[in-house]
Amino acid sequence: MIEILNPTELARARETGALVGGFLRTLRDRATAGTNLLDIDRWTRDLIADAGAQSCYVDYAPSFGRGPFGHYVCTAVNDAVLHGRPHDYTLADGDLLTLDLAVSLDGIAADSAVSFVVGDPGPEAAESHALIEATERALAAGIAAAGPGARIGDLSHAIGSVLGAAGYPINTEFGGHGIGSTMHQDPHVSNTGRPGRGYRLRPGLLLALEPWAMTDTDELVVDADGWTLRSATGCRTAHSEHTIAVTDDGVEILTLPR
Repeated sequence: MIEILNPTELARARETGALVGGFLRTLRDRATAGTNLLDIDRWTRDLIADAGAQSCYVDYAPSFGRGPFGHYVCTAVNDAVLHGRPHDYTLADGDLLTLDLAVSLDGIAADSAVSFVVGDPGPEAAESHALIEATERALAAGIAAAGPGARIGDLSHAIGSVLGAAGYPINTEFGGHGIGSTMHQDPHVSNTGRPGRGYRLRPGLLLALEPWAMTDTDELVVDADGWTLRSATGCRTAHSEHTIAVTDDGVEILTLPR
């Protein structure tokens, strides 16, 4: 299903997006060396409840996961890149942490992710920051390529060009997606592609763009928890994501904190 929002729904999407962006900023500020991933999950649960919003994750049970996710935020550390299920792990200086959060408010969802190095960056700082910055640049390129009349392939090509130029292999199993009254919708937005191909963007369309990369492989392995996806080689990973709205004039990033 490809969903086109009307102006009233788009106004609600702005509220949801700002909420997600603000939550991620709060969680990032609180996540320091010595923080347990289960604490981050509890903080997220409380933030969502206090805002009168709903989690898109806690009951989420797609075909690629093992039963309901059962948690409120994805916490991926170091070699984990997607669907990181919170567990009893205490963050240490130099860990590369990705927080990925989707929330619904008044019937409209928004999805965003941020990667950062915890505490004292340590000996792997340069590699970690280069990886994170490449996903952020790719995200910016994908957003810049969007707008009314653009095609999905234009966005995918822009994202993949940045990741490829930085020397990172690109996995096409998971990527961006449409979003609206539900978290995951068509169209799929691969992190590499051919310009001029695919669905033509229309005002009112929401997309969650999410470039992610692994340092030296494009292969994923599934953790024993049935959810967390890790790099096959154990290398570090990063993931950046925003929900955007296509407008008559261009695009609007919805998941920036106010």
